[in-house]
Amino acid sequence: MRRRWLLAAVATVTAFGAYALPAAQADESAKPASSQQAKGGADAKDATAMEEVWRSDFDGDAGSLPSGDEWIIDKGHGYPGGPDNWGTGEIQEYTDSPENIQLDGEGHLKITAQKNGDTWTSGRIESQRSDFAAPEGGKMRIEASVRMPDIGGDEALGYWPAFWTLGDEYRGNYWNWPGVGEFDIMENINGINSVWGVLHCGVNPGGPCNETEGISGSTECPGSACQAGFHTYALELDRSGETEALRWYVDDKEFHSVSESDLDAETWANATNHGHFILLNLAMGGAFPDKVAGHATPTEATKPGASMMVDHVAVSVEGGQAAHRKGADSKEGTSK
Repeated sequence: MRRRWLLAAVATVTAFGAYALPAAQADESAKPASSQQAKGGADAKDATAMEEVWRSDFDGDAGSLPSGDEWIIDKGHGYPGGPDNWGTGEIQEYTDSPENIQLDGEGHLKITAQKNGDTWTSGRIESQRSDFAAPEGGKMRIEASVRMPDIGGDEALGYWPAFWTLGDEYRGNYWNWPGVGEFDIMENINGINSVWGVLHCGVNPGGPCNETEGISGSTECPGSACQAGFHTYALELDRSGETEALRWYVDDKEFHSVSESDLDAETWANATNHGHFILLNLAMGGAFPDKVAGHATPTEATKPGASMMVDHVAVSVEGGQAAHRKGADSKEGTSK
């Protein structure tokens, strides 16, 4: 996610575009969208020239945890020595319990928000590798096929699923945000049929990226509601032209972009021209859902038990000096 860091006592909130009201729920049997689909239209993203260099398909027995070779399971209310509540005001405790995080036995990661008394729990993972980077003169695409929690209205207040990255130098430091860069590839709150994409960079508060809000864009999910089926959410970092750019996609349709020319050279390089690690989580409450709801979330009406489903996560590169290939000896084994 993110992140909407609430450093010290600052309770500033996430930027968000004009958000869409929940759409009618579509066919529950909707299938995961693919990065190889939707190439016929003018807005389609042609990924055929890209080489997939890393992929996680979440294969395994139902009830088992995601592969420890690929993923770190975060636990608690923050990194040791880092900001409380993960810096965002979210209230849940992350666990490694199968009640919160497990493989479903059908090739999906299932992250579920639960409530025990007054305590919310959920799940969060991050990639062992932190070297996912666009090669100089080339491109990188990070994508995931995700079904947001199938819940809406008052029952969804406080739900905050996200698919995002952080710059590699954040790992082990936890106080150098947002300068190290954060790419929010997919964020959603309160069961709204909309996806948000955000770049966080520069300094906090304020700075060239208007922190803690960041530079954001949003759109409704095409075809079916975000909660009604799988959609593919992707970010491309393009370093192949004279001006570098970040572009956000849902089902291969671009909905947000930020160019190198929008920022000063140092801020852009510090945020983009290095490795990132990938995160998936389902938060409850915090600055973003609270701001949109107009009050603290979750509420007594919020219903536990809804799940974020992930079909796959993949990283692809094209051109340039593509150093980060499959099997690279660059995994980070540090557990949290």
